[in-house]
Amino acid sequence: MTDNPILDAYTERAAGLAAVLDATSPAAWDAPSPCAGWTARDVVAHVVDTQRDYLARHDVDLGPRPDLADPAAGWRTHAAAVRTALADPDVVDRPFDSFTGPSTLGATFDMFYGFDMVAHRWDVAAADGRAHRFTDQDLDVIEGMVAAMGEHLYGEGVCAPPLAVPADADRQTRALASLGRRAAVPA
Repeated sequence: MTDNPILDAYTERAAGLAAVLDATSPAAWDAPSPCAGWTARDVVAHVVDTQRDYLARHDVDLGPRPDLADPAAGWRTHAAAVRTALADPDVVDRPFDSFTGPSTLGATFDMFYGFDMVAHRWDVAAADGRAHRFTDQDLDVIEGMVAAMGEHLYGEGVCAPPLAVPADADRQTRALASLGRRAAVPA
């Protein structure tokens, strides 16, 4: 742990995504994910590219985009560059007017891109035919984003509409349903 909670959260979430990517079989990279029209490799590209785009729009240069021929290796290269950027207090603490109001580059990055690193673990694992079990902390991140985004979460290109689940569904099933995903791994 550092005295930089944004960096600490990124490091933890990036490691969680890396664990899922490292366990993914080579054939699964080009298999469909629960994200309509995206393969597992596309999901990783989305996470990498959106983080890079956000930081680049705020004059934070991460260097060249890593090659995603090996998505797990590309992710590790990307995450190392982001950790270096987030270690700089001038980046993390820079004031920023987000769509939710005054914030910092770091807080906004943590909210949106931290969520992506958690939620998309499910998508990559599902493309590989595996279930992914979220921790309570992961579910806090998902539920927090669902609450913060409201109906914006279901806009074009974000999440599919929420799905109905039984009243006795467990927390993970409810969280996935709020993102338009079924908890059962596709066969």
